[in-house]
Amino acid sequence: MNHKRHSIVLAALISCGALLSGEAIAADHACTGLDTNLTDARKHEYATLVASSMTVKIKPSTVSLMNFMTSGSWSAVYASTPESDPGFFFFQTVNGQKQFKEVWGGFAVPEDRPELIKWARALGAPENLATCFAHTVIG
Repeated sequence: MNHKRHSIVLAALISCGALLSGEAIAADHACTGLDTNLTDARKHEYATLVASSMTVKIKPSTVSLMNFMTSGSWSAVYASTPESDPGFFFFQTVNGQKQFKEVWGGFAVPEDRPELIKWARALGAPENLATCFAHTVIG
């Protein structure tokens, strides 16, 4: 590879990394003020909640959790199971019990962000959780 071509490839990779880093920073900023700490206790609790929300019987130990966010009585967790593609599972605490509300799965691009926020808000999720979710999905 000649030096000029190497420089172009390197510049493209750096630019791509900057874009990815920018999206990650935007997601972090969008989640400011939310509790996003996925503790061991939460992993256990939400693995059980995700497993019980499935239409097929799975064991909580087979649920893998990657992201968590909570605001007020609402929470969302990004999880995968052996029986489904990864998705964001939304829960609302009602009378002290977390109730499964909906799951979102798929692929999104930055232009989808307003629609993702609108979708989460239509569930009843607070604005800050909906915004964090939309940025996390894309970031």
